[in-house]
Amino acid sequence: MKLKIYTQSKAATGTVDLPPQFSELVRPDLIKRAVEAVQSNRRQPYGAKFGAGQRASAKLSRRRRDYKGSYGKGISRVPRKTLNRRGTQFYFVGAVAPGTVGGRKAHPPKSEKIWEKKINRKERRKAIRSAMACTVIREIVAKRGHIVPQDYPFIVQKGIEDIKKTKEVTVALERLGFGGELDRISERSFRAGKGRLRGRKYIQKKGPLIVVSRKCALLKTGNNIPGVDVVEVQNLNAELLAPGTHIGRLTIFTDGAIERIAKEKLFTSDYHGENMQQKKEQKAAMIKQQMAQQKDAKKAAVRQKAKAPAQKQSAKKPAAKK
Repeated sequence: MKLKIYTQSKAATGTVDLPPQFSELVRPDLIKRAVEAVQSNRRQPYGAKFGAGQRASAKLSRRRRDYKGSYGKGISRVPRKTLNRRGTQFYFVGAVAPGTVGGRKAHPPKSEKIWEKKINRKERRKAIRSAMACTVIREIVAKRGHIVPQDYPFIVQKGIEDIKKTKEVTVALERLGFGGELDRISERSFRAGKGRLRGRKYIQKKGPLIVVSRKCALLKTGNNIPGVDVVEVQNLNAELLAPGTHIGRLTIFTDGAIERIAKEKLFTSDYHGENMQQKKEQKAAMIKQQMAQQKDAKKAAVRQKAKAPAQKQSAKKPAAKK
């Protein structure tokens, strides 16, 4: 599949062949699992305080003739705490048991619960490739709710990575035809429920994702626009490409990012990390150094053995007569 390369002012400068990673079969089920795995690793464990609801001095007597019991008084047999008494007459209320006021919960959340969901490396990479393939299918992107330009998808020159002002980023996106999308994500809504009290007052819509080839100024200036995300190509994950497990996010790749995907074979079985050639050379040099050290150690041991018999013979010589 060939895509046009545009400058920041939307002037065509050529075309580029997309790497095979963009030809992956669309697998919404696999993408959903990969996104849930990313989200689960962000969850913070929580649980009830130890002893919550059990700090009252309440007692449950199962002795029929116990004066401080509930037998024969027409009340339920639950643990009770005494508020006041007169002889053997008690005014007490239920406590500790799950059905009572201020009592413990029957099955409270446990802080030791493991929230992490695991996914195999090959499945995770396949999910990322599948999500990448969705980003270059205009129908899927439009169906997700994005306002898509008529000539989408296309690639942008990597000169956009060096923009140092957020206002210039906004102008560049408008020139590329994303003005309607920026208007759409500029509106935010109030969150319903208790999340509003917990630092999540507003719901922000997801807008374009810009994928760059290296650490650059755009990582700061682009992320200043609410709803827009900028990420280095090697840090792509399924959640960025399919927020909320919904496939087809509007994504802008720079030509440098596409070049790195093709050259380094990112998100494939042949990818073994950044700077693989340099790591191989470092490992070979380390092995060579270790072999040289072992060789020197063997030579030193042989020399030591050769000296040992001579020292023994000189020690056995009889003392000279006076």
